[in-house]
Amino acid sequence: MAWQWLQFLAFLLVSGYGLYLFGKVVYHRYLYMKLGKQVEIERKLDERFRTFVSQVFGQTKLLKDKKSGVMHVIIFYGFIILQFGALDIIVKGLGADGLPVPGYHVFNLFQEVTVFLIFLAVGYAAYRRYGEKLSRLKRGKKPSIVIYFIFSLMLSVLLTLGLERVVHDLAFSWYAPISSVIATAFTSVNEITAHILFYTFWWAHLLILLAFLVYVPQSKHFHLMVAPINIFLRRTKPVGQLRSLDLEDEHAESFGVGKIEDFSQQQMLDFYSCVECGRCTDVCPASNTGKVLSPMHLIVKLRDHLTEKGAAITSKSPWVPQSNYGIHSVLDVDREQGEWGQGTTIQPTMTLQQQMWSTSDKNVEELNLVGDVMTEEEIWACTTCRNCEDQCPVGNEHVDKIVDLRRHLLLMEGSVPHEGQRAMQNIERQGNPWGINRRDRAKWVEDIDGIPVPTVKENLDFDILYFVGSMGSYDNRSRKVSRAFVRLLNEAGVNFAILGNEEKNSGDTPRRMGNELLFQELCMENIATLQKYSVKKIVTACPHTFNTLKNEYPEFGLDGVEVLHHTELLNQLVKDGRLTPTYELNERITYHDSCYLGRYNNVYEQPRDILRSIKGVELLEMERNRENGMCCGAGGGMMWMEETAGKRVNLARTEQALDVNPTVISSACPYCLTMLDDGTKAIEVEERVQAKDIAEILEQAIFGESSKLTG
Repeated sequence: MAWQWLQFLAFLLVSGYGLYLFGKVVYHRYLYMKLGKQVEIERKLDERFRTFVSQVFGQTKLLKDKKSGVMHVIIFYGFIILQFGALDIIVKGLGADGLPVPGYHVFNLFQEVTVFLIFLAVGYAAYRRYGEKLSRLKRGKKPSIVIYFIFSLMLSVLLTLGLERVVHDLAFSWYAPISSVIATAFTSVNEITAHILFYTFWWAHLLILLAFLVYVPQSKHFHLMVAPINIFLRRTKPVGQLRSLDLEDEHAESFGVGKIEDFSQQQMLDFYSCVECGRCTDVCPASNTGKVLSPMHLIVKLRDHLTEKGAAITSKSPWVPQSNYGIHSVLDVDREQGEWGQGTTIQPTMTLQQQMWSTSDKNVEELNLVGDVMTEEEIWACTTCRNCEDQCPVGNEHVDKIVDLRRHLLLMEGSVPHEGQRAMQNIERQGNPWGINRRDRAKWVEDIDGIPVPTVKENLDFDILYFVGSMGSYDNRSRKVSRAFVRLLNEAGVNFAILGNEEKNSGDTPRRMGNELLFQELCMENIATLQKYSVKKIVTACPHTFNTLKNEYPEFGLDGVEVLHHTELLNQLVKDGRLTPTYELNERITYHDSCYLGRYNNVYEQPRDILRSIKGVELLEMERNRENGMCCGAGGGMMWMEETAGKRVNLARTEQALDVNPTVISSACPYCLTMLDDGTKAIEVEERVQAKDIAEILEQAIFGESSKLTG
């Protein structure tokens, strides 16, 4: 009896100390996150619970990669199940008979099967990392610790159960097959030795469990705790709506993010939610084409910097036991051109990021967020395509952080790539990125063979406003799309009008590049014009304009206006019989998903439905399509800036399209059309493969000028 009390007292002391250390580590990181700005969380509890259940318990994001998804589901649910097994083992070691569970034998079997499945899953996880050597997964001591922890924990469970059977002299049972086999290896030991071994493995199990508990919040596995919170508290506003800046706030010392404390507490929760799985980097167009940006390393570097600076500000150590890991900052690394070839792979970026992020002798409070933690090259490499966010299993948002960093660079430091600065100056002066006279915005209507294109002044009773956008108004290639679209509208009898020279740039480019001031000016001017003509329905052929009008203008006062993309309207007109594709095209067509149409606004099937309605069209799907479609490289202001590192993104995407051997690469975005058109010319296949907008293809199928699409 004295032994049992001693065992119980030791259990309380050890467990209590372990829980204390765990609480201390978590509390310190909580203090670091408190350094961030507070933000208002929208309620919308129903939506939050649905997302929480779907992504946490349904593991829907993880299952985008079926292999690792199934592996993670086994580990996730296995650990939930084994908590009951751990409790059962603990109470047995304290002298009780185990948990009072109905059908206890079945409970035992369930536990052992779960342990076996976790062994398999962990083995597969090690194989993925060290056998397949997936580029997105880190290798080395730190990434392997959790594998050792889980393996040791599972082994201690089985050895404890096996020795329990020896202590109680239990016969082989199919309800405990693994522990029964283990017990046979110890049948020759005497009773005292069996008890000693049982408690040795029991204590090993408890100590490993507590050590794992303390280790988790100090590692990437903190996501086990904070990721579910992050998913539940995620923003419920449209993904295409950036947070606005209150530019009239007289108390604001700066705008954007210039230091780690400028991030919101909600954004900081992202940092600690990251599991470093690399899925974001694996799909990033910048990472895949030899740019320095890696979305995973973006989050990891910000997390490390928050931890180190938070520890300095709060004087609360982030580590248990306390140790000096050093202060991290970006180091200058020579890039060997041989490693940065022209392939589509993330390996050079992964290697460079690992070399760049290292300990230094700098004072953490003197580090510059932009320069010492994030480089300007990284910040300006992002195309804002959101493929990283779509793939992230823990709900992290990368794009808003990059835009916030850009805002500080542009608004506070005046630092922006020259080409981007010129485009924004042109937008500010003439309302378009080229600096063409603003009075020429409606000049494109002169080249459309007499098809009537009334302005709002000429057709006051219009039903739909066609917001042409800068590309559709000024760019020679996109003007052909505008011509095709208005021809289709006239054929369908749609009562539409355009703003003509009263239309201004939507502001998407300035906002994504960080120029919130210019965006808000354009936004308010456009809204005033739209309200002046009592606009109730808008259609546009540009997904960037579509997203801005639909998701961002309402915050500034555009209420009660329905916004459509031209593929949505055209598809409805075809379904209603107002447009009938009668001519056979005999084309092999692959469709490229625009990021701002697909991932941002979930418009995937309407363009494809239009193509399916055309006789002779064979619709081909690229390997990366729909929500995993690769960016063309033009978003986030990159349309107006030069790519100076690695391979051009549009070439990589064009090559992916050519892999399915199409005769036409179709798109529904003027930016994408330009990039793909340039891609076919750069690869010198423009004679046999054309880049076409959906409106141009439908126009050909309805009016049938020729059986073969022509440029």
